[in-house]
Amino acid sequence: MKDWLRIFDQNVLVPPHPQRARQPIKESTAFQCVLKWLEGPLIKQGVLEMLSEVGCCLRVSLFDVTYRHFFGRTWKTAVRPVEQLSRQPSRIVFDESLYFHTSLNHPNIVAVVEVVTEGRRPDGSLQALSCGFGILRIFGNKLESPTSASQDKRLKLYHGTPRALLHPLLHDPVEQNKHMTLMESCSLQYMLRPHPLLEPVFHLLPENLLVSGLQHIPGLLPAHGEKGDALRKPRLQKSVTWDLDDLFFTLYPSLEKFEEELLELLVSDRFREEGITRDGGTLEILERRLCVGVHNGLGFVQRPQVVVLVPEMDVALTRSASFSRKVGSSSKASSGNQALVLRSRLRLRELVRHPAFAIVFQLEYVFNSPSGADGKATSVTSLSSVACMHMVRWAVWNPLPEAGSGKVVLPLQGGIRPNPSHRLVYKVPPACMNSKEVEQVASGTVQFQYSLSPKGHPDTLPGHGRGPEAEQQPSRKPPASPASPPALPARGHAAPQDSPVGPGLSLSQLAASPRSAARCRSATLSSPQPAGSEPSPVQAQGLPLEGRICHLEAELSQASLVLGASVAEHLQELPFTPVHVPIVAGVQARSSGSKLSRASMVLLQASGFPEILDANKQPAETVNPADPVQFNPQKEESDCLQGNEIVLRFLAFSRVSQDSRAAPWPKTVYFTFQFYRFPPVTTPRLQLVRLDEAGRTRPGSLLHLLVLADRDDSSDAGSPGFQLKFLAEPGFLRPGEQSRFSHYLAAQTLQVDVWDGDSLLLVGSAAVPMKHLLRQGRPAVQVSHELEVVATEYEQDVVVSGDVTRLGSIQPIGVYAVVKGWLHLTLANIGHVCEQRVRDSSTLPPSRSRVISNDRTGHFEGGSLLRRGAPRPVKNVVQAQKLADVDCELAAMLFVPTQRRSKGPQGAGREGDAVRRRKLERMRSVRLQESRGELSCWGASMLAQQSVRAQHARDLQVIAAYRERTKAESITSALSLAITTKHTVHVTLGTAEFFEFALRNPHNTQHTVTIEVDSPELSIISDSREWRFFKDAAKLHTPVEEDMFHLRGGLAPQLFLRPRETAHIPFKYQTFSVGQAPAEPSSEKGTDPGSPQKCSATPTKHAKVLFRGGGGKPIAVLCLTVETQPPAADQVFRFYHPELTFLKKAIRLPPWHTLPGAPVGRPGEEPQVHVRCSDPNVICETQNVGPGEPRDVFLKVASGRSPESKDFFVLVYTDRWLATPVQIWRIHLHSLRRVDASCVTGQRTRLSLVLRGTQAVRRVRAFTSHPQELTTDPRGVFVLPPRGVQDLHVGVTPRRAGTRFIHLNLVDVDYHQLVASWLVCLSCRPPLISKAFEITLAAGEGKGANKRITYTNPYPTPRTYRLLSDRPDLLQFREESFQVGGGETYTIGLRFASRQSAGEEEILIYINDHEDKNEEAFCVKVTYQ
Repeated sequence: MKDWLRIFDQNVLVPPHPQRARQPIKESTAFQCVLKWLEGPLIKQGVLEMLSEVGCCLRVSLFDVTYRHFFGRTWKTAVRPVEQLSRQPSRIVFDESLYFHTSLNHPNIVAVVEVVTEGRRPDGSLQALSCGFGILRIFGNKLESPTSASQDKRLKLYHGTPRALLHPLLHDPVEQNKHMTLMESCSLQYMLRPHPLLEPVFHLLPENLLVSGLQHIPGLLPAHGEKGDALRKPRLQKSVTWDLDDLFFTLYPSLEKFEEELLELLVSDRFREEGITRDGGTLEILERRLCVGVHNGLGFVQRPQVVVLVPEMDVALTRSASFSRKVGSSSKASSGNQALVLRSRLRLRELVRHPAFAIVFQLEYVFNSPSGADGKATSVTSLSSVACMHMVRWAVWNPLPEAGSGKVVLPLQGGIRPNPSHRLVYKVPPACMNSKEVEQVASGTVQFQYSLSPKGHPDTLPGHGRGPEAEQQPSRKPPASPASPPALPARGHAAPQDSPVGPGLSLSQLAASPRSAARCRSATLSSPQPAGSEPSPVQAQGLPLEGRICHLEAELSQASLVLGASVAEHLQELPFTPVHVPIVAGVQARSSGSKLSRASMVLLQASGFPEILDANKQPAETVNPADPVQFNPQKEESDCLQGNEIVLRFLAFSRVSQDSRAAPWPKTVYFTFQFYRFPPVTTPRLQLVRLDEAGRTRPGSLLHLLVLADRDDSSDAGSPGFQLKFLAEPGFLRPGEQSRFSHYLAAQTLQVDVWDGDSLLLVGSAAVPMKHLLRQGRPAVQVSHELEVVATEYEQDVVVSGDVTRLGSIQPIGVYAVVKGWLHLTLANIGHVCEQRVRDSSTLPPSRSRVISNDRTGHFEGGSLLRRGAPRPVKNVVQAQKLADVDCELAAMLFVPTQRRSKGPQGAGREGDAVRRRKLERMRSVRLQESRGELSCWGASMLAQQSVRAQHARDLQVIAAYRERTKAESITSALSLAITTKHTVHVTLGTAEFFEFALRNPHNTQHTVTIEVDSPELSIISDSREWRFFKDAAKLHTPVEEDMFHLRGGLAPQLFLRPRETAHIPFKYQTFSVGQAPAEPSSEKGTDPGSPQKCSATPTKHAKVLFRGGGGKPIAVLCLTVETQPPAADQVFRFYHPELTFLKKAIRLPPWHTLPGAPVGRPGEEPQVHVRCSDPNVICETQNVGPGEPRDVFLKVASGRSPESKDFFVLVYTDRWLATPVQIWRIHLHSLRRVDASCVTGQRTRLSLVLRGTQAVRRVRAFTSHPQELTTDPRGVFVLPPRGVQDLHVGVTPRRAGTRFIHLNLVDVDYHQLVASWLVCLSCRPPLISKAFEITLAAGEGKGANKRITYTNPYPTPRTYRLLSDRPDLLQFREESFQVGGGETYTIGLRFASRQSAGEEEILIYINDHEDKNEEAFCVKVTYQ
C-alpha cells in the first residue's frame, strides 16, 4: 500500500487547459525524444566561482502556447557535472530518452526545455539557477501531423526562464517575437520521432506524462541489461484475474442517517449558491453507483467498471430466502445498520502482481431534483438537465503477492485528501469526535470476498485468456487508457456474474452530467454480461457498447465498427528517397554579358539606329554596365518623374565561328521573354542582315543587324533594330507597388530566349541584369550590353557535382553549355511626369485600405427630380431617369409595333366599338371632302395628335403593368444594396491579399452570424497565429481574438455578435491559377506603338461574402471585384519531353540566404520551404532536409500530344502561411513525339517517320538541331497533301558515343507554324577499333601537320568508301571519298589542325561503304605539346 501511495503522490499531473478538453477527442500519438548534448557557453564563469559541486540538468515540461498554460509534469534529467570551461565550444553530454503520448495534436502544443545549473552554496545549501530555455515543436505546421523526421536537430536556446512564456506580449510564433533574445553559439542536440512501439502500453502511462526509459513503470518488465531502456521495446508483465464477491458498504452511523444528512447539506448548498428555495430544492437519490478499477499508481489501467448498489433490505425483498439468509449472516457485524450490497460478481482481469497495482473503489451518488407543481419526478428523457452526481467515499486495496483467496474489510476515505479520480469527495466525520479505534471506521467500511481465478476457468472464453505467451508479446492495438480513444474488444469478451438478473438499465447513464457523458464516450468498450443470458440485439449486431458498465448503454458512434473485423495490415514503408538528379536553379540559364567593344560601337553607330531621347527631347544618359549601381530606395520613391518608360532595343546578333559540326546559322530570329508582370512577349520575325567582312568584332565572329522582316522574308527598308516599350506608371502600378518595381529592377535579371524564325528551334538564352535601369533621380538612362546566347543540352543521365552552397561552383556532368553567339541589346528608362489625380479610397496606403467597413450610408441611391448638373446638398440623392432608359426589357416592350402588340383576344374589339369606329371614319371623310383641301394641313395634324395620344396611353398601360410585376424585386434589390459593400482587390499569382471586414451587428439583439463565401480562392483566416502574421506584415493594429469562429467541418463558419457590436473579420484572397491569355506587344517602326500592358485578356473575377444572422436573414453583403495581374517570373525553365509520358525533374534551390527577403544575420537558421503550382494537375513538392543540406523541388508533369506545350508557374515560399513567394519559376514543357534509335558512332542508321496531313495543303520542310548528324529525305520544301499519309526518311550518323537528344521539327514555311515535332533519343555505342596511331603536334599557333595512312580493300571487287571523323575541327581529309580496286591499297591524306592548349585528344576515323556502313575504325591519339 505504501508503494502505491508513494507513486500516486509523485505523479500528480496538471490537466490541460479546459478549452482543450472541449475539442473533439483524437487518437493519441507516442513520441520518443532523445536529449543528446548541450553545446555553448551556457554557464557563466561567475557561477562556477560562487558555487561548488556544480552540475547541469535539463527540465522538460509541456506547454500550450495558445492559452499560455503549462500542463503534465516536469521531467528532469540526471545532473551532469560541469568542469572548468577550458575548451571551446564546451559540451555537456546527457544522452537520455524521454517518452510520452498525447492526443492534443496541435502545432501550439510544445515542449519547453530548461537548462538548470545546480550547486551548493558555501553554507552547504543547494541552489538551482536557470541558464536558458528552448521551445521544441512537437507537431508540424499542419494539424494532426507530427514531425516524423528521425534525424538530429539543433534546438535554439533563449535567455531567461520558461516563466517568460506566460507574459501576454509573447504572441505566437514565440520564436520570432522581439522580446525573445537568442543565445549565441548555444544549442541543444536532440532527436524527436514518433514511437509506435509505445502504443501497446498506453494503458499503463497516463496521457501527457513525461517518463524516462530508465524509470520503472508498474506493469512493465525491466529491460535487458543494467542500463537498458524499458520503453524502447516495452514488454508487459503477466496479468492475473481476480473475482470479488459479497461486496457490502457500511456507512456511519447508518445508511438512513448518512443519506439524510447528505441530502440536507446538498439542499443547503443549492440554496446558498443558486438561490433555490428549500421548498423547491428537494433532492432525491436516483442511484447509488460503485466504480471499481485497477490503478498502477500512475493511472487507471482500464476504464473503471460501473455497477449499481442497492440497499440491503431491497435485496432481501426481491431475492430468495437462501440469499436473504446469506445477506443477513454476512451483515451481522454492522450492528443492525443497513448496508449497500452488490448483487453480482466483479471480475478484474488487469491486475499484475506488483506492489504498485491496487484496486480502487469509488462510491458515487446520483441525485435528481423533481420538477413540476405536484412534485413528481421528471421523465427519463429530461433527466440530463436536472441530474447531478457526487463522489462520497473511496477506498484502495493492494492485494498481497502470495494471497489466493480470503475476506477483506477496508476503511472508506473521504474529505480533501487527493484521490485517483481527482474529484471533490464528501466530508468525513471530525476526528475529535471519535476515538482512535472508531476513527478507522467512522467514514464507513467496505468488505468483500476475493479469490484468484484459476487458469482454464470455465468462464474464460477461448482465445481471450491471458496466458504466458500473450503477456510477453503485446498485441498490435493496445487496450485503451482512460484518456485514449476506445478499442473494441472481441464479441463475447465478458465477465460472468453469479446473479442471473440485474436491476435493469442504469438511469445514471441517462442522467449523467455533461462531464460524465464525455467520459462515457471515451470509455473502454468491454463490458460484463450476465452469465447464461442471451446477448442483446445491439450486442448481436456487433455495435460498440459502453465499456465496463453492468447495465449497458449503446454507443451512438459507428466509427469503431470496423475494429471488430479483421483488418489487413499495411506494409511497412522503408526510408527511401527517389533519385531525381537536380537541375540547379540559376545555373543553367546564366549567360555572361559585357559592355560593347569599341569595334562594335563603331559598327552600330554607323548603322543608323535612332537615338533614345528623354521627355525633354535630350539624349538619355549612357551608363557603363561595368560600373557598380548604388541603389537608394528613398531616392526612387521621392523622384518627381514617377512614370517609367522601359525601352528594349534589339540591335544586332553576332555569330561564333561556325564549324562543320554546328547547325547552320539562322536567317531569321525572334525573341520571347516576360518583363515584370507584363504579359509574355513574342516579337515578330527579324531578318539577320550580314555586314561585310569588315564587320567582324572579334576573331571568328560576324555581326548581323536585326531588321524587321516582311511576309516574303525580305528586310524592311526602314531603320534597323527592333524596339519595345513598357510603360510602368501609377495608372498601371497598384498603390505601394512603386517600391516593389524598383526592387525588381535592382535584383532581377531578364531572361531572353532566342528562336530560329524558320525552324522554330531554340537557338539559346541570354540573361541581362536590369539594375542599370534605375534612374536614381536622373531624367533618363540607357545601357548597352553584349550578351552571350548560350544553348544548354542535357543528357539522359545527369549528375551534378560541386559545392551547391557557393553560387557558380556547380559543375553538371552531362550538361553541355555552348555559346551560340552574342546579342547586342540596349535598355533604357525614360522618366515621365504623371498627372495629379484626386486621391480616393482606392488609392489609400495599404495599411489603411486593408480595413473595409460596412457602416456606410451612401449605397442606396434615392430618387429625386433634380436637374442634371444641379447642386446636391444631400449625398443620398440622384437624378431620376426614364424607366425605358434604365431597363432594357421595358424599352424592348415599348418599341414593339402596335399591330404585333395588339394581337390576340385583347386586341379584338367588340362589335359596338367597331360600328362606332366606322361611323367616325365616315364623318372624317365627309368633312375632308367638304373642306376641299383648305383644312388639309389642320386635319392631318389633328390625326397625328390623336395617334400620339393613343400611343402614349398604350405605353402608360405597359409601364404600369411592368412596374407592378417588378415592384417586389426592385424593393428587395434596393434593400440588399443598402447593406452591400463593394471593394476591389488587385491580386497576383500566389500572393495572399489580406484585408479585414468590419462587420457590425445593426440589431439590438445578439446574433450567431453564418459567413457564406462563394469563391474557393477567398477564405476566412481562422487561425489566430496566421491572422497575427498578416497583421504584422500589413502593419495593422486592430485587435486579434482567439477562437473567434465556430468551425463545423465542411459547413460555413459561425461568429457570435453582441447587440450593436463590431467585429473585424479577417479574409485573404489567394489564387494559384493563371487565367490570362498571352498578348502580342506592338512594335515600333517610326511611330509610337501601343504599350504591351494594355491587355484586355486579363480576366476580372467576382467574389461574394454573405453574412446571415438568425433566421437566415442577411445583415451584410461584401462584393469583391478581383483584378488579376500576371506574375513576374524570376526564372524560366524549358523542358522537351516525349508526348503522353510523365516528366520527373528535380530543381535544386539556391542557398536560401541568397533569396530575396531572407533575414540577415541568421546563417544557422533555415526556414521551412513550401512549394505550390499554378496547374492543379502538376505534382510539385519538396522535402524537409537537415541543416546545411540542399533543397530540391520535385516536379511530376504529364505531357500532352505533340506539338503541344504546357506552361505553368512554380511558387516557392519560406513562410509557413504561404503569404508571399520568394521565387516564381515559369516552366515550359514541350511535348514531342519520341523516336528511340540505337546506333553505332560513325555509321548511318535509317528510320522512317509517318507524316499525316491536315485539313489543307501545306508546304512544309524538316529542320533538325544537328544537321551534321541527322538528315532527312526529302531535304527541302515539299507538299504535304490534306489528310494524306507520307513517309519522312531519317538518317542518323552520330559522331560521338553516349546518350543525347536531337530535335526534329516539321514547319509550315508559308505561315511559320509548327506542324509536328520529334525528339530523337540516341543511344550510341563506339565501334570496334581495328588500328591505332599516335602523333605529337605543337600546341599554339602552329600550322598543323599532314600525315598519311593506308587502307587495303579486302574485297575482290572495286569498292567506293567514304571518310568521316568525330572531330572535323581537328582533322580534315584530303578527299571525302575514294575508290579502290579489289585487294588494292589506297593512301589516305590527313590534315591535322593545331590546338591552342596542350593536352591529348583521341580522334576516330570512320571508313564507311557506299551505304554508310562502317567497314573500319581507326583511332589516332594526338598529343599537343
